[in-house]
Amino acid sequence: MTILCVRFQLPPMYEAALPGLLGLLAEFTPVVEALPPDGALADLRGAERYFGRGAADLAAMIRVRALALYGIDCAIGAGPGPLLARMALKDARPGAIRAVPEGPDAVAEFLADRPVGALPGVGTATARTLREYGLDTLGRVAAAPLSTLQRLVGAKAGRELHEKANGIDRGRVVPNAVSSSLVAERPFPLDELDPDRHRRALLSAAGELGARLRALEKVCRTLTLTVRYADLPRSRTGSNGGTPIATTRSRTLKEPTAHSPALTRTAYGMYEALGLQRARVRVLVLRAEGLTPAEQASYQLTFDPVDDKVRRIEEVADRARAKFGPRAVLPGTLAS
Repeated sequence: MTILCVRFQLPPMYEAALPGLLGLLAEFTPVVEALPPDGALADLRGAERYFGRGAADLAAMIRVRALALYGIDCAIGAGPGPLLARMALKDARPGAIRAVPEGPDAVAEFLADRPVGALPGVGTATARTLREYGLDTLGRVAAAPLSTLQRLVGAKAGRELHEKANGIDRGRVVPNAVSSSLVAERPFPLDELDPDRHRRALLSAAGELGARLRALEKVCRTLTLTVRYADLPRSRTGSNGGTPIATTRSRTLKEPTAHSPALTRTAYGMYEALGLQRARVRVLVLRAEGLTPAEQASYQLTFDPVDDKVRRIEEVADRARAKFGPRAVLPGTLAS
């Protein structure tokens, strides 16, 4: 077991702690891949030799340090590769470490009874196709002929599926860092079903991000939406105990911007594309990424007087907020 997949139990409005937590992992190994908003992969092959400890012991040390230095607990999955570490994490509860047993037979047993949709990279459509042909578990997929899988899902996808179902993990940890970003998080006091309340939360978050970007004289290139849902029974979702299920979508903006209406339109577009209907949403997180100085950015000129008027109003509203507080000027939808 040389790979750890760590999910930090970050409380609302505390995602800014992730870079520091990644730095904690970097004290054990330089091979750390950030998985925003709250996770990371760490390759411990060198660390095991250097510290003279196994991955499970190092994982326990990481958890203790995260608690001691940041007051944040974590769940950790360990495995011989990133794929298996991610799957082990799904079984790990907060404060626990779940390791995939070593050896080909043990790995095969670990995977055998899991639903085919539990395999990372297998989407809803692929899982449906496989189930229609009786391949509803990874054990059955592993036992199916390669040619059969390739006929069902395609040559390349079939080969990858066959390898993963048999525990062959060719993935690797790619070192990176959390890009410079700003985060606005909107938790609901109760699991929220109302799409109108979801949209008001997105409007508020986009407005906050726009105001903060303009105050810093920055613009963003990418907007990321994370929707965290209420817990659902394991039998329906395969989720782990108390950890909310989440969906993340990113969209590159047409041009770098700090204009709140543009950020709001993009956020609404990502939300509508999810087709949540009556999903029980716990938290909405909007992240502005790829920040660059506003003076280096350019935007398409327009002959639309409405757009110029909106931008002038935005400048006046920013001055009012700076003088009288962030709630001095609000969209009418948020005034209540």
